[in-house]
Amino acid sequence: MLLAAPAGAACRQALALGLDVSDSVDAREYRLQMDGLAGALLKGEVQQAFLAFPDAPVRLYIFEWAGSGSRRLILDWHEIASASDLQAVADLLRRTGRMPMDPATAIGEAMRAGAGALAAQGECWRRVLDLSGDGESNSGARPREVRGDAAFAGITVNGLVIGQVARGGRRSAGIAQLQAYYAAEVILGPDAFTEVALGFDDFEAAMTRKLLRELQSIAISRLDGRD
Repeated sequence: MLLAAPAGAACRQALALGLDVSDSVDAREYRLQMDGLAGALLKGEVQQAFLAFPDAPVRLYIFEWAGSGSRRLILDWHEIASASDLQAVADLLRRTGRMPMDPATAIGEAMRAGAGALAAQGECWRRVLDLSGDGESNSGARPREVRGDAAFAGITVNGLVIGQVARGGRRSAGIAQLQAYYAAEVILGPDAFTEVALGFDDFEAAMTRKLLRELQSIAISRLDGRD
């Protein structure tokens, strides 16, 4: 059973994950994304990073986003206190089916939705919004127009860029262009970064790398005595 995060408990990091389910993501790619996130959460090194500080767990929130006004909550704030918590989240992701959404890509609105969710987690040591996407925003407010919102104060926004792969499995020019777009328009805040998936088949591996980087950065800063 998935229970809401308890009020008042110490919180190492609030991590909100926003998954792109716009029209550019077909049925196969949707499944690779959901199952890939589930698989990443069950990796031994990722579980170890989540559970590194038992007295100050990570809180996890997962939502889908597409065009203007199209969002679906998959997992409300859930405290990750054990391997069984991660298994329960993975099981939820694997049985989640696709729902109809606006076909467009409204990254700015997804950013605002994530920031709104993170606003309720102000006591956490760190608050991170992570958006995965395979294209530039084409609906609603542009990402650069929302980055100055007061709601983003103290929040880090990271990006997981999903690009098309060139022949031979190499990065295509489009991946570099999309990564540059996310770097210029989307990511913000302390230690913000972009991770790259070479197509949806690489999503699980890219998500694993991204989660480890996000979770280990706060652990290292605490071990070094930095806030």
